[in-house]
Amino acid sequence: MKILNPWNGATIADVATDGARSVAAKYRAARAAQPRWAAMPIRKRIETIARFRERIVALEETLARTLTHEVGKPIRQSRNELKGLLARLDFFLAESTRALRDEKVLVDHAGRLEERISHEPLGVVANISAWNYPYFVGSNVFVPALVAGNAVLYKPSEYATLTGLHIAELLHESGVPADVFVPVIGGGEAGAALLRQPVDGVFFTGSYATGAKIAAIAGRRMIKVQLELGGKDPVYVCEDVDVKATAAAVADGAFYNTGQSCCSVERIYVHRSIHRAFVGAFVAEVKGYRAGDPMDEATYVGAITRRPQIDVLKRQVADARKKGASILLGGKPIAGKGNRFEPTVAVDVDHTMALMRDESFGPIIGIQAVGGDDEAVALMNDTEYGLTAAVYTHDERRAKKILAQVNAGSVYWNCCDRVSPRLPWSGVKHSGIGLTLSTYGIQAFTRPKAWHLRGA
Repeated sequence: MKILNPWNGATIADVATDGARSVAAKYRAARAAQPRWAAMPIRKRIETIARFRERIVALEETLARTLTHEVGKPIRQSRNELKGLLARLDFFLAESTRALRDEKVLVDHAGRLEERISHEPLGVVANISAWNYPYFVGSNVFVPALVAGNAVLYKPSEYATLTGLHIAELLHESGVPADVFVPVIGGGEAGAALLRQPVDGVFFTGSYATGAKIAAIAGRRMIKVQLELGGKDPVYVCEDVDVKATAAAVADGAFYNTGQSCCSVERIYVHRSIHRAFVGAFVAEVKGYRAGDPMDEATYVGAITRRPQIDVLKRQVADARKKGASILLGGKPIAGKGNRFEPTVAVDVDHTMALMRDESFGPIIGIQAVGGDDEAVALMNDTEYGLTAAVYTHDERRAKKILAQVNAGSVYWNCCDRVSPRLPWSGVKHSGIGLTLSTYGIQAFTRPKAWHLRGA
């Protein structure tokens, strides 16, 4: 499989991929190795993750450059991802022992009865990960899975293969056995072969279409499945905000990582009384973003990682124009050999347009005027997705009232495009099922066992 630089189309590497036979062999090795790993004291498993953290710090620049070359993420944002990873690892290091400790829920001395809950590892889990934040998204799964005593068959996205191999190498150097964390390399065929193995859980991050297929397969086998899927994340800007500051914050939420984040701002609703001023400030902010070579320190908007997404963005722009939208900025690919698209801002948009309904996953945004809170809530909920939603206002009570009515896994007041390891990361509707992060996301990689203990 050729690994291509999405900015310039150059071949970075040629890597061997896994076929059905090698995937099956890797599964058998993981199955044999998992009981020994689970029998190791949790303190020892946590120590391997602490050493992994040390290796990330030591090799940050090498890892960042690899990430930028293969996914097109601007180099400063690649470094940000690696720095942000450390806080997540710190959370798992600090909280895993407590989260996985046996829980006594009843001690009845008179009846000589004790009830307790233990957290048993699932066994062998398949982790089919994403390319847009391979360190964030991957570590949300494989770190707590390993700490809980599971073996992990880890399939990085084919668009982040070299990063996935880095992760495997660093974990192995840190003391995780090669048969306990096993990379599965390739595209859709390798993923399909992995799903044919009798694993005990599937943890997937990607599109709704693929997630629905995985859910059907897992459902037939009655195994645990968690799906982190797409979003069409809305922001509502009320009339009482600092227009310039809010426009800058929301623009960053829309265009960071070239708009290729599950929780990127994808729809903006602005109170009609400030709509014109907000649009002006927003466009001015986006005009200041430098689109260019991701290895350039000054670049803010980099490459579109997957070439087919260029066609999605072109179709959304054409559909919006046909239905009456005005494109104030951008609207077309940037000339060059790679996958590039101009930062694009559209107004006079509505929900008849694909731009306001379908996931864009690129540097493109629509801004719609609304008359008030009720209209904003109705539009924010008019979607098949439910990952995140945000409100900008000075009024905390107003914000909480609005956000309580929005169907989303995460809600934000005066911020957006934010993830915390202390809070569960989940979605509703087509944004997925299950959760990662928080102590719930540590326990997600276990099955609770109920103990009824009565003394003789």
